[in-house]
Amino acid sequence: MSLAKWTVGLMAGMSTLAIAAQADAGEVRVTVAEYSAKTAPYFADVKKEFEAANPGITVKFEVVPWDVLLQKLTTDITAGTNADLSIIGTRWLIDFVQQDVAEPLDGYIKPDFKDRFIDTFLSPSIMDGKTYGLPIAASARAMYYNKELFEKADIAKPPATWTELQDDARKIKALGSGTFGFGLQGKEIETDVYYYYAMWSQGTEILNKDGTSGLSTPGALEAAKLYKSMIDEGLTEPGVTSNSREDVQNLFKQGKVGMMITAPFLSNQIKDEAPNLKYGVAAIPAGPTGARGTYGVTDSIIMFKNSKNKDEAWKLLDFLFTTEQRAKFTQGEGFLPVNKEEAKMDYYVNNADLAAFTALLPDARFAPVIPGWEEVAQITSDAMQKIYLGGDPEAGLKDAAAKANTVLKK
Repeated sequence: MSLAKWTVGLMAGMSTLAIAAQADAGEVRVTVAEYSAKTAPYFADVKKEFEAANPGITVKFEVVPWDVLLQKLTTDITAGTNADLSIIGTRWLIDFVQQDVAEPLDGYIKPDFKDRFIDTFLSPSIMDGKTYGLPIAASARAMYYNKELFEKADIAKPPATWTELQDDARKIKALGSGTFGFGLQGKEIETDVYYYYAMWSQGTEILNKDGTSGLSTPGALEAAKLYKSMIDEGLTEPGVTSNSREDVQNLFKQGKVGMMITAPFLSNQIKDEAPNLKYGVAAIPAGPTGARGTYGVTDSIIMFKNSKNKDEAWKLLDFLFTTEQRAKFTQGEGFLPVNKEEAKMDYYVNNADLAAFTALLPDARFAPVIPGWEEVAQITSDAMQKIYLGGDPEAGLKDAAAKANTVLKK
């Protein structure tokens, strides 16, 4: 080995030892998912407040974009350099539990702490009777509509069914001036979910009762045909497969899209970026039999089993889930409250936008907590992209179902 390489290796080893020594001294490292421009400032304030209240404990937050978070965590876990705590998509949790890298929190959770939470949002992180995570963020999906475009197109109220939505989209398209009836995302995160809205309205679930994929069902085919027909008729924005959720949201904020389905945080973005936009929030349209569904989402914060500072990490978790801290984070990011006391605040009770989302929670579906779910979701997204680009819906879904079933049987 050359002297240069040996020196680099020695320094890397010393760096690792230094990190370990620092951790032993009471440092809690946290990997944080970036939700918006408000995420980093919030956690910077947490660091100041928590460290002031807990002398001897230091906190280091690393804010990571969502699109690279899972890869970073996988790399860090493999190398043994992961943080003490991390925000994750709850749907990833089963893989972390099976890999035995997530620490059960039940030894720390007291009855009064558990009672802080709304059960709907805490339950997805409980597996085999053990609590592996706490719901750091919660959300659902609803339909936003542009009131000004509705008025110009002589549309009296938001559509209750997909048939009505198509009719309304035609009226908005007829206005011209670069307006599009329905914003449909076809790229990146939640491309599969956008398809499920139509699928659920057909009475079809992601997984059949026998655990196989629902993609080969008649309802799944009708849902795919519905979206494809809207694309073919020009009722959506052009280039659907080039538009992510954020791209469609930007079109809505610009007043170019009549209707789109997304999360509560768009309301906050509109207030900050397009305060003059007149909009409303309504239920996702129902299908021919009245069926409908929204996507319920939780992100969890977990403790890693190899953490050297579990007690200090738990103190930070306890701090993050006080009503005051939950309100700061949730209201800043535009999420739904997971804390019972927080949910009683006027901010939520008197907020018409959030009330529309809360009303949909009884119809909420969560991503299946099964091994390989991310792969199944990607198969679905890939299939929908091909269909949106002109592929045959029946053949595309049949192929996707076969691929998904191969994963589900593993």
